[in-house]
Amino acid sequence: MNVSAVPRTPLSLRSLMAHPLAWLLAIALAHVVVRVAVSPALKWDEAEQMLWSRELALGYGAQPPLYTWLQWLTNQVFGPSVLALSLLKHTLLALTYTLMWLAGRELLGQRGAWWASASMLLFPALGWDSVRDQTHSILVTAMACGAWWLLLRIVKRSRSVDFALLGLVCGVGLLAKYSFALVIGVMLVAALSVPQARRALFARGWWWVLIVGGLVVLPHAIWLASHLQEATAGTLAKMEIQPALGRGLLDLLIAIVGMLALWALVALAVFRSACWRRPLMPVAPWAQQIFVRYVLLALLVLLGMVLAAGVTHFEGRWVLPLLCMVPLAVFAARPELQHHPRAGRYSAAVVFIALIFLLAAGLRPWVTGLRGHPDELNHPVVELGNALRQAGYDSVSPIIAADHMLAGALLTRFPRAPVNACTSSKNVATCIASHLARARTAGQGWLLISREDRLEPGWWAGASAGRPALAMQSIRLPFHKVRPGVPPAHYQFVWQPAGTAGASTREP
Repeated sequence: MNVSAVPRTPLSLRSLMAHPLAWLLAIALAHVVVRVAVSPALKWDEAEQMLWSRELALGYGAQPPLYTWLQWLTNQVFGPSVLALSLLKHTLLALTYTLMWLAGRELLGQRGAWWASASMLLFPALGWDSVRDQTHSILVTAMACGAWWLLLRIVKRSRSVDFALLGLVCGVGLLAKYSFALVIGVMLVAALSVPQARRALFARGWWWVLIVGGLVVLPHAIWLASHLQEATAGTLAKMEIQPALGRGLLDLLIAIVGMLALWALVALAVFRSACWRRPLMPVAPWAQQIFVRYVLLALLVLLGMVLAAGVTHFEGRWVLPLLCMVPLAVFAARPELQHHPRAGRYSAAVVFIALIFLLAAGLRPWVTGLRGHPDELNHPVVELGNALRQAGYDSVSPIIAADHMLAGALLTRFPRAPVNACTSSKNVATCIASHLARARTAGQGWLLISREDRLEPGWWAGASAGRPALAMQSIRLPFHKVRPGVPPAHYQFVWQPAGTAGASTREP
């Protein structure tokens, strides 16, 4: 029997560059390079992860543990560093875009799938805020994209392996952020309301979703059952639950419009009347029914949070996992846009805006510095570490900082030292006394340190409570990337070497 071989298309540079993964990888790598080059200092979420990822735990306060577990793993390879923080974040961003591209490929051609994926760059919550300083929101959005891919895949061809993968994605999503339960619930109700999807979801092997998902979340669920107050208090506080209906509705509207506006404006500017002139001809009617019902249900749930629960504060990153599928839904409803005469302009606009975000990420410390208002990335972290060594700090004794961003930055300079932050949320005097007692028991010295631009009133009074007068020292170092005339960064510290009177003072 003669079998004719299918000719293999040679792999060209053009075909590589046309593939979305090449662009995603290039953007991710560029952001990693820019972040490492810009500053060794840390932003809020970066510092939080640097401190949390020193050890593995089943829970970390108000956030599920998975992102911190991944950060711990990355730190084992690259050390506790800005490089490790940036690599993990942008790997997950690349995964987010890849999973949405896979979801798009279930319904659309190569160009449409790329649009569904790359359009998320036009969501400020993902294209900019995630680059600036986000962690858990990136991981949960990636899992939302993965859930859409697997749902569409299952409806088209149900297989046990896809059900198992969906269970894995659901479990990982819940370990990324508890709000993923809302995404799962709304998606399930919307899908079950469509006959074709309902039949597929109850096909042979559906139980793998429950088995795999349950096994993934079980260890943390056991921890959560005994730490429910700790895990929910912070989130409820951020929602600002109070009887203020008008404020809640306005904040919700701002969050949704703020997330979708840039993408909608770019699409309308490029495609113009093609967005509405012809009747809808969705590429898959069943998928369009799921999308429409999903969006309506999601909006109803968000509205119910305002009307029934009294939630008055929303942020773009909170609605991002819920609505990240909007471009996919629109392009699936208007598949003819893939062949529009100005289709190339839309792709170019997305790339152009992505490059603007990349440039802005590189310039942000210069912008704040030129305004005369230095922020975290302007702090001279390397010079501070060197100055502390010159002052006698041994690089391994416990460090207690007045804020967690300073603590996280110092951990990158002294990776062998136990570094902690004691703030008013922990009772400064009690927190510091506890850490110093452990240092005394271990026969170690200790270092207390604060910075002038983020020092809570009374912090040093709490630090010295029950102890002899502390021999406080100061370090003044010029901020990085600031205009002339900006006052230097001012740090105050107390260093007590092991074996000295101050280091061995008994605590009250």
